[in-house]
Amino acid sequence: MVKFTSAEEAVKAIKTNDRVHLSSVAVTPHHLIDAMVERGREKEFKNVRIQHIHTEGIAPYADMEFEGIFQLESFFVGANVRRQTQSGYADYIPVFLSETQKLIRQGYLNVNVAMVMVSPPDKHGFVSLGTSVDATLAAIEEAEIVIAQVNKYVPRAWGDAMISIRDIDYFVEHDAPLIAHKNAPLSNIEIAIGKNVASLVEDGACLQMGIGGIPNAVLAELGNHKNLGVHTEMFSDGLLPLVEKGVVNCKEKQIDKGKIVASFLMGSKDLYDFIDDNPMVAMMDVAHTNGIHVIRKNKKVTAINSALSIDLTGQVCADSIGTTFYSGVGGQIDFIRGAGHSEGGKPIIAMPSVTGKGISKISPTLMEGAGVVTTRSNMHWFVTEYGKVNLYGQTLQERARRIISVAHPDHRERLEKSAFERFGSHFYFVP
Repeated sequence: MVKFTSAEEAVKAIKTNDRVHLSSVAVTPHHLIDAMVERGREKEFKNVRIQHIHTEGIAPYADMEFEGIFQLESFFVGANVRRQTQSGYADYIPVFLSETQKLIRQGYLNVNVAMVMVSPPDKHGFVSLGTSVDATLAAIEEAEIVIAQVNKYVPRAWGDAMISIRDIDYFVEHDAPLIAHKNAPLSNIEIAIGKNVASLVEDGACLQMGIGGIPNAVLAELGNHKNLGVHTEMFSDGLLPLVEKGVVNCKEKQIDKGKIVASFLMGSKDLYDFIDDNPMVAMMDVAHTNGIHVIRKNKKVTAINSALSIDLTGQVCADSIGTTFYSGVGGQIDFIRGAGHSEGGKPIIAMPSVTGKGISKISPTLMEGAGVVTTRSNMHWFVTEYGKVNLYGQTLQERARRIISVAHPDHRERLEKSAFERFGSHFYFVP
């Protein structure tokens, strides 16, 4: 039987040496977190491991003052825990997003307490996880204790997001609007990349994209396409105009036909209102959204992912700057592989050719210590503001030629010289 109580009482379930899983992104349960942190400040326990993918808002449990009390072990290094992770007060678990749930379900990470945010119960005794299912469903299934912050602002999302109140041990009522993001104006570089990527998207394609300028720039260019589908780990507001126009209708999907499938969302209140009680949207377990065996079942899967850097052989770094961890493995390789196995699929890595300071993001070799997320053998399409090239099935020398052709003009001569030094006199460059 569900017990209604205060946050202060509910978090007394947390004990020394426990592992606590937090729900993600817009439904980060800050009211419960605040109560947990207060117990930590009073030193009522120690060595409590905190686990999550990415949370929005502040993350006080990762701060230096809680050393020995909390230890963050995140699946993704978000901006709110980046400084702490880079300084060693928090830590990071490298894992494919598709396998975050596996670590929990197969006992690699035993969850003692799951703290989540849910919608109010409906008349049938079900609540919704709203904007984030990801690995949280696995944590709810496996945790010894489940504490839910019940929030009227959580949208009633369908799919795997619906869970029974019987799966929850403590309900804590606390209403607060979900953290929302507004899209920033697109830069000229993002618009150029968006046009180049959009030219690769065919009618009837099934899209995967993330959040940010490049995905939004791509979506802004798809207004004249037909019968697009969506099977993605996440989406944001940029998708909404295409749904309203009927461009995205998911009619040609082979699985989950007619459904926009995602595992978590981040965006504006309009986005959260869109998924509320919307049978067209299925918020699913990350094992389903990111499973390669699932992704490949749809035809023309067009997976659009970004990166921090790439070398001349097509090795892609997306999680670190040298030895400094900046983000995470995430779902990039899940969808690069899934799209690669899809009939007519197109795995795409898209990024600006240079940083904001004009430093080339294309280099002869990756920086020492940089992590290879997408290997050279997984690479297909590479896109910058200067064009698009297909690396799949190409030799090392031809890859270098093609990558250099979409580098920033200011850096092409240096890259060409490096290629000559690497491959010898047989290398030549055709612009």
